[in-house]
Amino acid sequence: MVTEEILQAVPEIKTIKVGMLQVFIQHTSASLTINENADPTVRLDFETWANKAVPEGDLDYEHDYEGDDDMPAHIKSSLMGASVLIPVTNGKLNLGTWQGIYLCEHRNHGSSRSVVITAWGI
Repeated sequence: MVTEEILQAVPEIKTIKVGMLQVFIQHTSASLTINENADPTVRLDFETWANKAVPEGDLDYEHDYEGDDDMPAHIKSSLMGASVLIPVTNGKLNLGTWQGIYLCEHRNHGSSRSVVITAWGI
């Protein structure tokens, strides 16, 4: 979960009464999503589901230049999405009680990842 890292990167959020925060990942084999932030088994089950839904090593995939996890990573990234948009209310992300932002790495040995964070409002 990267919620706290994002908040630290954009302290200006505290000045926004009503607005939005967009986080966009600049990669095609990782994604962003919002889900439960309290119980770490949710993340494990999330990954288990994704690996069952889009298994590695499928011989039908042609795009495997970087290994068996190459094309499955691209598919998982498209399924989950490259950005999240969150309302900002009174200087805080207006997430539900149990919600947090996940940066989902879909490669077995992913490299560093970059995000673009944009906040706007009044």
